[in-house]
Amino acid sequence: MPGTPRPSFSRSLLMPRHWPAWIGVGVIWLIARLPFRVLMGLGRLLGGLALHLNSGRRRIAAINIGLCFPHLSPDEQKALVTANLRDVGMMLVEFALGWLGTNHAIARVPIDIEGLEHLESARAAGRGVLLVGGHFSHLELCARLVSQRIRISGMYRRMDSDVFEWIVLRARLGYAEAMFDKDDLRGTVKYLRAGGTLWYAPDQDMRSKDNVFAPFFGVPAATITATHHLARLSNAVVIPFFHRRRADATGYVLRLGAPLEGFPSKDAAGDTERVNLAIEQMVREAPEQYLWVHKRFKTRPPGEPPIY
Repeated sequence: MPGTPRPSFSRSLLMPRHWPAWIGVGVIWLIARLPFRVLMGLGRLLGGLALHLNSGRRRIAAINIGLCFPHLSPDEQKALVTANLRDVGMMLVEFALGWLGTNHAIARVPIDIEGLEHLESARAAGRGVLLVGGHFSHLELCARLVSQRIRISGMYRRMDSDVFEWIVLRARLGYAEAMFDKDDLRGTVKYLRAGGTLWYAPDQDMRSKDNVFAPFFGVPAATITATHHLARLSNAVVIPFFHRRRADATGYVLRLGAPLEGFPSKDAAGDTERVNLAIEQMVREAPEQYLWVHKRFKTRPPGEPPIY
C-alpha cells in the first residue's frame, strides 16, 4: 500500500497528558452522530459564538479581505469578515462529520457533482490526476464526499497532537486510497505515475524553500511550486477541484474543472501563477467560505514590510 501506513495504537496515548485530547475526540464523535440538518443548525450556532471569540483571527481575516477585495466598501468588507467568521462554526461541524461521520451519514449528505467526465477522460488515457483545490471550510468533508464517487488520495501535514494524528489519519485512510506526507515527494510521484488521483491544496504559506511569489488577488503570495513539479515528474493531469456549501446549507456542490492546458510548462513560476489564479476564481464564487483566518501573506517579498 502506498503512502503513510495505518497507524497502530500505542499505550502511551492513554497517558494523562493526552486526556484533554481524548475528551475533544469524544465531543467530535458525538457531533458527527447528529442528523445533517441538526448538524448545520449547530454550525450556525457555533458561528454566532465565533463572532465574539479570538479577536486576533478576526483581525487576520479583516486584513486579508481588505487586501483581496479593495473594491468593496468598508461596510461590505466588514460584512464579509462577519460572514466568514460565522462560517468558522460550520467548519467545525463539517470537520467532525468528515472525520468521524459514519458511511451511512456521509451517503445521506445531498451533493451535486459536476465535471466527472474530465477525470474519466484522464484515466482512460492512463494518466494520473492532481485535483487542485483551496482551503475552504468544508475541504475535509468534501474530500470524503467526492470519495464516494472516485478513489482519491490526499496529502497532509502531521498534527501536533498524537491523539488527533492517530484518530484523523485512521479516519482518512478509511475512505482515501492512500495518504501522503507533504514531504513524501517520491511516493506521491510513484502513485501518480501509476494512474492515481491525488487531492491537495497548495494555497497556504508553507515557508518552503520551493516557494515563489505568485499573485493571489493581485497580492504577492509565497506559494509552493509543488503542483508544477508533481505534474512534471509524473505526467499527471491537473484538474481544478472546487466545492461550496449551498447558501441554504442543504448540501454541497462539487465541481471538477477542465484540465489546465499545457501544464506543466517549463516555467515553474508561471505555472504557480496559473494555479493561484484557478484557486482565486474558486474563492470568488464563495468568498465567505474560504479560510481567510490563515496568514496567507505572512512571508513577504524582500524589502516589503510585514502585513500582520
